Amino acid sequence: MSQVHRADDSGLKRSVASPETSAVEGGEYTFEDVSVVMGTYNEEAAVGTVIADIDRVTDGRAEVVCVDGSSDRTPEIAREHGARVIEQEPQGYGVAVRAALLAPERPVVVTTDCDDTYPMERLPEFLAGINAGYDVVSGDRLYHGADAMPATNRLGNAAFAWLASALMGERVHDTTTGMRAYRREVVESIEWTENTGLSAELLIRSLMRGYAVREMPIEYRERAGETKLDPFSGGAAIAKSILRAGIEERLR
Repeated sequence: MSQVHRADDSGLKRSVASPETSAVEGGEYTFEDVSVVMGTYNEEAAVGTVIADIDRVTDGRAEVVCVDGSSDRTPEIAREHGARVIEQEPQGYGVAVRAALLAPERPVVVTTDCDDTYPMERLPEFLAGINAGYDVVSGDRLYHGADAMPATNRLGNAAFAWLASALMGERVHDTTTGMRAYRREVVESIEWTENTGLSAELLIRSLMRGYAVREMPIEYRERAGETKLDPFSGGAAIAKSILRAGIEERLR
């Protein structure tokens, strides 16, 4: 089983070269090898800001893919900002993100949410983690406290991490983060089954199949627009997904 590596901000910066340096010296991945993907549903308040931030941080080199089921102007705004939009009937978070993960052909895929809660300025460090040899680099929102997150959500996310850690036999800290970088072969090699709990499944199955995973502390901002997830029914679905994924992987 793979070990989860967790480093503070300074530790990651000391141990990993920047992607620009790596690309020149070792022919490693650059942002031209990166697709940033997200499921979008009625996020017209923030999607333009998120895509503009990606474009700014990556100098326009990263591809942006949105799988969208909106009834507002989200897809039009995404296209205006240069994103590739795949329209899909609304079927839930996991269905949209799974389609977004599998749509690109670039070798590095980064997931994010379209509500402006995640720090796109950290994309170079996520890419650097992949260039350092990790198969998955997972953003840990709880490391810095996630003060912008409602208290109920913080408590729930801590409980999800405890449950997943107990099932896997190793410590993880944020199972439901929406910001991760993956080598493309990871997302293509596993049959993903969950919907609301897809984020947790993506981490659990990757770890329990021996992929190298690093949790990287990230900042978490207050969301723009209204949340779509009910904390209680959604929390129950996520817990069920964690149990299912963990037990299935133990029985493989």
